[in-house]
Amino acid sequence: MESQLSLHLKAFNKRVQVMNQTNSRDLVLSKLEAQNLQAELFELLTQIAELTKIKQTEANEVIKVGMDGGGF
Repeated sequence: MESQLSLHLKAFNKRVQVMNQTNSRDLVLSKLEAQNLQAELFELLTQIAELTKIKQTEANEVIKVGMDGGGF
């Protein structure tokens, strides 16, 4: 799954892993790191919302089936 993450999310994930391994209590991000992470998270949330909307639209579709017997 990590291979599918973007550059900034990978960097954040790596820093959290290091924090956990060293038993650190704080993680400090620069302003640029925080902005990049926020932008990527917002983009992911937008994509999730769009996919959810598409899935709901597909679930609400009406499928009509006609059974008239044809030439039988």
